[in-house]
Amino acid sequence: MTDQLRKSVRLIDLIMLGAGTAIGAAIFTVLGPAAKVGGNGILIATAIAALPMALFALVYGWLASAVPATAASYEWQRRFTHPAFAFAIVWMRVLANAVVMIVYGQTLTNYLGKVIDLPAKPVMLGFFTVLFVLNYLGVAIAARLQTVLMIGLLVVLALFVGAAGPQLKPQLFAEALGNGWLPIAASLPLMIQLFLGIETATEVGEEVEDGERVIPLGVAGALVLTIVVYLSVAFAALSLVGPDKLAASKAPLLDAAQAAVGGWATPVIVTAAVLALTKSMNATFLVFSRFLFAMGRAGSLPAALGKIHPRFGTPHVATMVAFAASCAGLLLPSSLLFLLLAVSVPTMLKYMGTCLAAYSVAANHPEVRGAARMKFSPGLVKVLAAAGVIVAIVIAALGLSTDIRPYGLIAGWLVVGLAYYAWTRRTRAAAA
Repeated sequence: MTDQLRKSVRLIDLIMLGAGTAIGAAIFTVLGPAAKVGGNGILIATAIAALPMALFALVYGWLASAVPATAASYEWQRRFTHPAFAFAIVWMRVLANAVVMIVYGQTLTNYLGKVIDLPAKPVMLGFFTVLFVLNYLGVAIAARLQTVLMIGLLVVLALFVGAAGPQLKPQLFAEALGNGWLPIAASLPLMIQLFLGIETATEVGEEVEDGERVIPLGVAGALVLTIVVYLSVAFAALSLVGPDKLAASKAPLLDAAQAAVGGWATPVIVTAAVLALTKSMNATFLVFSRFLFAMGRAGSLPAALGKIHPRFGTPHVATMVAFAASCAGLLLPSSLLFLLLAVSVPTMLKYMGTCLAAYSVAANHPEVRGAARMKFSPGLVKVLAAAGVIVAIVIAALGLSTDIRPYGLIAGWLVVGLAYYAWTRRTRAAAA
């Protein structure tokens, strides 16, 4: 049996993996609420909201240029902070990955429901099954699917922006600044959600040839592509219908598209939604299985999760468990706000943990930082990492006043995980 993951992921796949994770459900849901509080200021807020992710991208890219790894967020924290801390962070991400599959599945079926009446949960189960089969057969297949879906989405969104061309209003940027910084600041917490997931390009490090060079390029390319797409779509939507109508809409992109192309709007936007959400589910599922694989290989979870298929070179047991966990998520509450908070908090804690790992490398591991292809000074890495920790904690705490229940779910899940971790350590110590 092979003990190596197959190196078959290319630069274009990494860019589409990172951008494809970020450009998902949020683009179809966030613009309306953001316009309600920010008006035309969301054009400026979109660019500013990319800054926290740019900070995290620099940290992730630097670490990947030194130590490319599959399930990198876990491996870096395990090696450079503490195994128990790494387990706790990624254990929470296991829950978040299962939850985000449900978020994407729900949103996908909602958009499909605009053209055909379908039973939501059976359709979600069908999508999960297809993604499971593709990821079981090979990362190259899953990555190529991601690239194809992303290209399809970019084509559809380009058609939307192109149709808005005659009605684009450059003066909106001046008006956005003219209304002051308060509306811009008010919309930032919502707009930050648009960029979560760009670092996904680092999570398949052992499956990339020359990962030290290619992965940082993939992260940078994903961030730039995401910024361009979001700015273009927000600019087109505001130009077509204005901030007030966008704020009042339950389907902001659909209403904006109707102003541009009339009756063609529904199939265009539904197609875009299906492409966006399918690729986001695919990227999430791929990374979900890699986290389980890395934890199994390290001994934090059952060793069977660390097995690699002798023919396909995939973590097939971890892939099966990720599928089962996604299916179990169908039993969770259907409140979108509850689910989004249950995803965003562990994600921010993951960013915090990775920044702590980068700080540790800069301070205590000269042999690792010396191998980095991105030649940052130790001082610069420490500053970036410390800023990332602060930003992650602040963003994670923003939802406390909105709904505390997801925090209770995450805390309960963490207690279960730490109890399991402590039990396995005692068992191994006794056996030794």
